[in-house]
Amino acid sequence: MRMNNYQAEAIMRELSTIKEKSEFYRKKFADIDLSKIRTQEDFETLPFTDKGDLREAYPLGLAAVPEKDIVRIHSSSGTTGTPVVIPYTKKDVEDWATMFERCYKMAGVTNLDRVQITPGYGLWTAGIGFQAGAEKLGAMTVPMGPGNTEKQLKMMQDMKTTVLCATSSYALLLAENINGRGLKDKICLKKGIIGSERWGDKMRQRIADELGVELYDIYGLTEVYGPGIGISCSYKNGIHLWDDYLYFEIIDPKTLKPVPDGTVGELVITTLCKEGAPLIRYRTHDLTRIMTGTCPCGSRYPRIDIITGRTDDMVKVKGVNMFPAQFEEVLSAVPDASSEYQVMIDHLEGKDILTLFFETPAPKERWQDIESQVAEKFREVVGPTINPKAVKVGDLPRSEKKTSRIFDNRY
Repeated sequence: MRMNNYQAEAIMRELSTIKEKSEFYRKKFADIDLSKIRTQEDFETLPFTDKGDLREAYPLGLAAVPEKDIVRIHSSSGTTGTPVVIPYTKKDVEDWATMFERCYKMAGVTNLDRVQITPGYGLWTAGIGFQAGAEKLGAMTVPMGPGNTEKQLKMMQDMKTTVLCATSSYALLLAENINGRGLKDKICLKKGIIGSERWGDKMRQRIADELGVELYDIYGLTEVYGPGIGISCSYKNGIHLWDDYLYFEIIDPKTLKPVPDGTVGELVITTLCKEGAPLIRYRTHDLTRIMTGTCPCGSRYPRIDIITGRTDDMVKVKGVNMFPAQFEEVLSAVPDASSEYQVMIDHLEGKDILTLFFETPAPKERWQDIESQVAEKFREVVGPTINPKAVKVGDLPRSEKKTSRIFDNRY
């Protein structure tokens, strides 16, 4: 994707002062004469920034403003290692709310809607981002935060919630509870804005059907503001990105070179006007592609495809690279297999063993046949032999937080 004039000017302006403002980039670019970076091709010679770099800057080493100008910090949701702390200025917070308001508008949300927010508040960016955007739009917020499903359902009915903001797994849990309790006719939901974790078409369709809502994929990451830097439109053919705040590249994760538009690779983001912690060529590790052509919705904002996985989600079993999208593809091809699954990888007696647990609504006497179908489809799509295990719907965990579905116990 080519840099437009606005993006080029913003990036060159940032590079002209970044060493003065940021100790982090003063060290990172110590041996680079940034005044010679004048074109997109020049820019693409700059080194990438990765999460490891950000961890080394803990706690406030990423700040590019005096500490008196920092009004808030957020931290990534990683469970291991040194956390990444991102400082925000007042303008950063306002810019983020503006982008999030755009997301709501893209989804057709108005100031007459009532928005129930189930992601967590605090150091995680999700809850407060959803709230700030809704308040800027003028919609009523119902700031529930995570968990307490009983109260979620009560407030959803009593407050006549029209928009649900959630992770995909928690949206599924709420959908199952609504249907199990016969509440579908008592809720007013029209739209669901879902983010934080990857979800396949089968799960998407199930949530939409059970809740009777139109679903939108929202995108973002803590290091780059948070959720709200892009969202799908009603045509559901990609995620529109706010390219007046951010510049996007797609690179080959092995060669680290740019790939042609339409080719799947790793998304790299550069902030154009972030004050607290500007990021230059930040590797997200999210796999996607630039979508070419004009979206039927008429928006001028460019699109990426729905995130298909992460470079660090890949596991190698029996010499074969595997991604979450492949497990979803297998299950979507077996009619009686649900979208919910977990993968356990163990190493026993010198061999890797992959067990794929999946839910099914079918009676138990049919499980063996369904497991055989899953095993056969897996060999066709991915290659290796696996150990499929059917369980009843609801047996696998649901969570209001970002969760992993692949557990590698070999190391």
